[in-house]
Amino acid sequence: MPTEPADRDWAGRLARVESRNVTDVRHAPPFWTEARGPRVRDAAGKVYLDFTGAFGVALAGHRHPLVEARLRSQAGRLLHGMGDIHPPAVKVEFLEALAAILPWPESRIIPGLSGSDAVEAALKTAQLATGRPGIVAFAGSYHGLTLGALATTHRDHFRTPFSERLADQVRFVPFPAPPSGAIGVLGTVTRLLDGASPVPVGAVIVEPIQGRAGVRIPPPGFLAELAGIVAERGALLIADEIFTGMGRTGTNFACDQEGVTPDLVCLGKALGGGMPLSACCGPVEVMNAWPSSTGEAIHTSTFLGNPMSCAAGLGFLEALAGDDLAGRARRLGAEALSFLSEALNGCDRVAAVRGRGLMLGVEMRDASGPDVTRRALERGLIVLPAGERGEVVELTPPAILTRDELRAGLEILVAAIR
Repeated sequence: MPTEPADRDWAGRLARVESRNVTDVRHAPPFWTEARGPRVRDAAGKVYLDFTGAFGVALAGHRHPLVEARLRSQAGRLLHGMGDIHPPAVKVEFLEALAAILPWPESRIIPGLSGSDAVEAALKTAQLATGRPGIVAFAGSYHGLTLGALATTHRDHFRTPFSERLADQVRFVPFPAPPSGAIGVLGTVTRLLDGASPVPVGAVIVEPIQGRAGVRIPPPGFLAELAGIVAERGALLIADEIFTGMGRTGTNFACDQEGVTPDLVCLGKALGGGMPLSACCGPVEVMNAWPSSTGEAIHTSTFLGNPMSCAAGLGFLEALAGDDLAGRARRLGAEALSFLSEALNGCDRVAAVRGRGLMLGVEMRDASGPDVTRRALERGLIVLPAGERGEVVELTPPAILTRDELRAGLEILVAAIR
């Protein structure tokens, strides 16, 4: 893609101040300056269709009116509070609204700012509740990059530089993405829970659909069988729904489609409507493993329950229900899956097309995902490569797309692939 002078200028400025580890500026990527709904404008004035939802965050679209209205109102009153000492009132309102859609009769929630925050809180909760520090996670998993979450993240790219600092309490088992079966995987999990792990296992953490690994969907019934095995052995099942939750896959939570109620759920990404916000959620009987605060919480942070993030979260939850985002994701996702399956049928470069709701992946027979994403960008569509080798083109667009916008983006993607 020809690099615009504005992009080169911003890339040069960024390279002079940001750690070189963070942003790949070799080809001067578009620098975003404005976004609304499913569209993004860059510093060069170009407009793109965003089929990433900005890493899955913009399920309700960029700057949803309900989110923006809540932020404007909150910004005129309180920007920061003292989350665990003098709590912002809006934190209470947000937690009440979130608890109302959680799957347990009575819930307790630890708010955070990132998906990693939610995972860290869940892992701590599991150890307090079971007294067992061991964890089972899955090959291909991505749960975050803080040290506790990183220990449960599988990819060597993230782990290897810090392997000597990671806790040696996690055992990885294969993720049963079709066509492989789940029986062997479940047997391995059972053995680890029954004592094959050198560290007693108190938690199994799983993504209902693996996102960063390339939209890997387990066989039907796997999650339910896994939940039964975990429950029988007194451990906790942690569902990392940071990517899949809040309507992305066609229901509020991806576990709903498998008839599974986990012991703990991690939420993030879409939850804040564009603001940093996450949550570790569970039933009161599990979450009460935490001691009551007597003035000094043992798990907290300066920005816990930040008023602006909680206000945005309230706006998103209003949009989730009022705009039927889960239903829209289900219907648009079915159309997208059908269109891509037909349009790419017989394409030698494509190994598989899969997805659930508005979480879709096109698996290439080679590691050409980055090439496809660059060609799509030239045509005005933003998508991302996924999978360990970049072999999957991942789509997680906003659920507020019109059918015409959906079709236009899919046609660009097919042209880029072919």
